[in-house]
Amino acid sequence: MSAGDYTLWGRLGWGSTIVEAQLDWYGLPFRYEAVEDLFRTPGARERLEKVNPLAQVPTLVLPDGSVMSESAAITLLLADITGKDSLVPGPTAPERGKFLRWLVFMVANIYPTFTYADDPARFVSVSAARDPFRAATDAYAQRLWHQVESEAGGPWFLGDRFSALDLYIDVMTRWRPRRGWFEVETPRLFAIARKADALPELAGVWKRNFPTT
Repeated sequence: MSAGDYTLWGRLGWGSTIVEAQLDWYGLPFRYEAVEDLFRTPGARERLEKVNPLAQVPTLVLPDGSVMSESAAITLLLADITGKDSLVPGPTAPERGKFLRWLVFMVANIYPTFTYADDPARFVSVSAARDPFRAATDAYAQRLWHQVESEAGGPWFLGDRFSALDLYIDVMTRWRPRRGWFEVETPRLFAIARKADALPELAGVWKRNFPTT
């Protein structure tokens, strides 16, 4: 790894895919450190904690050795570092407010629903209550996605302007309840995701992280 490289600690198909796509988009050199299942693989959490005590995916180590986590923060930082506005509208862009609003909405409201519903046993001690907990969480997430759908433009979320929001939509619609649900229930988001799937600049990222889709 050269002095100018980034190191992305991630797991294929997880939220680190969103950051990986941005690094590729900007042409920033990086090394990928694969993270094992943090909840089931012995030693996986301890290995990541040596880099980021919070053991978060994604974790991005910058060329100067400083550590970043939180995908939204990384999104804004990479735009600042590169000086490009191709993924993040600049301060005076008319789309700036909408971009920031829905970026934070997705990471603060929808993202946690996967944390809770993917492994209810971490949060619900009574076995019989776990399935109802997952079902309620998934239903709540679906209501949130309908809110995002109501604000979606076309062909991209911000209308004619492509942004990092479209990367979030591409990746997150691959997770539960998966693309079939989005195609029926949120057709604008589904169309955005399919359009992002076809971007030649990101073909490698999608193939690495979602080889069977």
